[in-house]
Amino acid sequence: MGALEFVKLCAGYWYLSDAFSHFLLKGSSPKTHRRSSPGSSSSSSSSIASGHSDGSIRLWDCEKGTCEATLNGHKSAVTVLRYNHAGSLLASGSKDCDVILWDVVGEAGIFRLRGHRDQVTDLSFIDSGKKLVTCSKDKFMRVWDLETQHCIQIVGGHHTEIWSLDVDPKERFLVSGSADPELRFYQIRHNAEATDKVQDKWEILKQFGEIQRKSKYRVAAVRFDKSGSLLACQVAGKAVEIYWVLDDSEAMRKSKRRLHRKKEKVLAKSVVEGNENGSVIDPLSSQEVQHPTIVVSDVFKFLRNLPASNKICSIAFCPNSPPKGALAVLTLSLNNNMLETHLVDSSDSSKSSKMNSVELQGHRSYIRSVALNSESNLLMSTSHNVVKIWNPSTGACLRTIDSEYGLCSCFVPGNRYALVGTKSGKLEIIDIGSGSLTEVVEAHAGPIRSIVPIPDLNGSISGRGFVTGSADKDVKFWEYQILQTPDSGSKKLSVANVRTLKMNDDVLVVSISPNGKYIAVALLDCTVKVFFVDTLKYFQHLYGHKLPVFCMDFSSDGDLLVTGSADKNLRIWGLDFGDIRRSIFAHADSVMDVKFVKNTHYMFSVGKDRLVKYWDADKFELLLTLEGHHDEVSCLAVSNRGDFIVTGSHDRSIRRWDRTEEPLFIEEERGKRLEEMFDSDLDNSADNRYAPKEVVPEEGSVGVPGKKTQESLTAADVIIDALDTAEEEIKRINQYKEDQSHGQETEFQPNVLMRGHPPSDFVLHALSNVPANDVEQMLLSLPFSDALKLMSYLREWALIPDKVELVCRVCTVLLQTHHNQLTTTVAARPMLTSLKDILHERVKECKDTVGFNLAAMDHLKELMSMKSDALFRDAKATLMEIRMQQSKRTDRREINEKRKKKKHKVSAVAQAAA
Repeated sequence: MGALEFVKLCAGYWYLSDAFSHFLLKGSSPKTHRRSSPGSSSSSSSSIASGHSDGSIRLWDCEKGTCEATLNGHKSAVTVLRYNHAGSLLASGSKDCDVILWDVVGEAGIFRLRGHRDQVTDLSFIDSGKKLVTCSKDKFMRVWDLETQHCIQIVGGHHTEIWSLDVDPKERFLVSGSADPELRFYQIRHNAEATDKVQDKWEILKQFGEIQRKSKYRVAAVRFDKSGSLLACQVAGKAVEIYWVLDDSEAMRKSKRRLHRKKEKVLAKSVVEGNENGSVIDPLSSQEVQHPTIVVSDVFKFLRNLPASNKICSIAFCPNSPPKGALAVLTLSLNNNMLETHLVDSSDSSKSSKMNSVELQGHRSYIRSVALNSESNLLMSTSHNVVKIWNPSTGACLRTIDSEYGLCSCFVPGNRYALVGTKSGKLEIIDIGSGSLTEVVEAHAGPIRSIVPIPDLNGSISGRGFVTGSADKDVKFWEYQILQTPDSGSKKLSVANVRTLKMNDDVLVVSISPNGKYIAVALLDCTVKVFFVDTLKYFQHLYGHKLPVFCMDFSSDGDLLVTGSADKNLRIWGLDFGDIRRSIFAHADSVMDVKFVKNTHYMFSVGKDRLVKYWDADKFELLLTLEGHHDEVSCLAVSNRGDFIVTGSHDRSIRRWDRTEEPLFIEEERGKRLEEMFDSDLDNSADNRYAPKEVVPEEGSVGVPGKKTQESLTAADVIIDALDTAEEEIKRINQYKEDQSHGQETEFQPNVLMRGHPPSDFVLHALSNVPANDVEQMLLSLPFSDALKLMSYLREWALIPDKVELVCRVCTVLLQTHHNQLTTTVAARPMLTSLKDILHERVKECKDTVGFNLAAMDHLKELMSMKSDALFRDAKATLMEIRMQQSKRTDRREINEKRKKKKHKVSAVAQAAA
């Protein structure tokens, strides 16, 4: 996210990934976890699942770069995602302590597993996807049987929060890591149910042993490589511990060597004791020597420590074959927005094994200020150690200049130089053309918080100078000077302090009116003082904020002054009398920056709540709310023409928001905000602190996977309207038939709203348009009377072959929801009896059809494997290679034919000329 990102103002935003991005993924909330399907590395699959902070899960198609489905089920941020081996199921864990199993093909939830008492941190499938192991911050691991949907084992032993677990590809061992100083290993028992002991029947994970870790930091992630021969343990620091996983034969040899050494030591000790007592006893039996017991240290051997240049966020083994002489290739994602690729070899040296690194051209730390030049064709951004110059039209980084911690910046008139105020109180002068630091001036004794150029009386920015405000309680006025260098004879820019305005508290921000008449100074005591620029005489004292003012700006006509504060409010002041025009509760957190659009009374504000908001300062109302940043937005710059704005954030990204040509309807935006409030009310209603908490039993429970959303409620309204419309149409049809039977000749006019569909097909069409993930919540929102109407159509729909699955799903949910009322309703008995007779038969027919098709596909697979030397899973890749070779041959043939034709024409022309 460090690159400069371009965003449409009214049409959402684009999200740039941290590595090579051939497409862009668009979302509305920060991504908390990503997981690719097991087949995504091949050419046959390209699915990626991303979990978001609002609890939603999005399924992406890598080839198209589009979001295929959105799954809503969790009430809090998604913390972990994991596909099963086939890629057909997706398990997700969340901060709401629940685990949900999703059907990726059907794009719907299957069930919800409840039992953990704290955030779910990791999970993994075992036993060919029939069981699921989850771990949580509640210090327990749980084994779930996905067929019976029950927790069959609870594993304890950890003294602190469990952060990660993983299973080797052969499903022999499971490893878990926490803040404990050791890694815990478990053996996976696949035939646990065949044992005679009742207490061991459901013991899937058996304690294998522990290994002391080398690092003192907690475990962040443990991962096996694709072959299962290496184990990587990422700690919450700058290192990854690599362990070698020995096979059975090597583990047995190591175990025998260990016992042999043990025997020698014991014998040496017993010989001494035997000389005194007169006898020597063999400490180990012959059976123990021939068939030694393998312990965890015989299987897992510490190999080496991989250091990184910065704190590690996540790790991943490369699925491709490693280079010659290497064991694996490990990729590290660092918190400074870099990717490092390390080579894992068999040496235990501490030398750097970094092969290469991938880093975007953006910042590696928080962006503290952004500034546009007078022509809005150059953008400057500052962070803790560099200043970067960008082209805001293309997003290209033009210059990177080493600097101190820059808190504020601005361009010098003429756009050849720039000024940067640092945290140490220094003023840096930068030559933009050469990208060099020309001079550093000791300007203040404290951090420089604000740099503002002094405009002329006509509002233009010329060479009058600039003003700086600092935490040393001084506001200093500076003027530009051109100095001649004695060595080269060239000229360079310098500055000189001409006036100083002493304040009685720390200066947080300074702003000057466009006509250069007034200067406003915000102080740490939550007040704003206004002075005359020419005489520095006191003019007005603006007070009313409850917390310090972080930002302010004058309107172009000088009539209004807007201030933003840590109290989350924007205050609009009139400069005539210093009165408060309006106080607006603007953001959910501190307001960090605010700017007027030139020659208007429209303004933009940004805050720590990650939002960018667009306001009308005359009508005092919110026009737009722009979401896109993943962390607090710290700075803002508006172009001279107001056609785009640039924002910088603590997520290390700079975003450009363009003004579109689409008309803005305030009522429509107001309606969107009301819908968002309604959605938040839905979420809050589920987590009402006054409602009695549902007690989850120790062995866990199963719940409905989805959650009530605005989409599911809208779908329920659509179905109810369709049922009412179909019922009215059925009455009209029956009335028409009755009139015809009595000899009345009337013309029947079908309902145009049904678009020519019969009543049953009309309701089925409405039901089929409901997203698969919202069907259950939609059915739960239906009243019992409408549920009865819907069930009356199920028998007719069951006769349609491709709707049997939908009918069974609808019937199951409605029976589970309204079981008591259905059993006591006499009118529902004939309907339930007919459904009982037909559904079982239709489901059996579909099952037979699917089984026949699967058998035919297996037969075709065997035939293709027999005819080809390549494996079936590699058949598509082999076919693509053959097609590529054929296309190359065709291209060469066409090029040779063109050359021959060209030579023939040249020779014909030469003969004609002769």
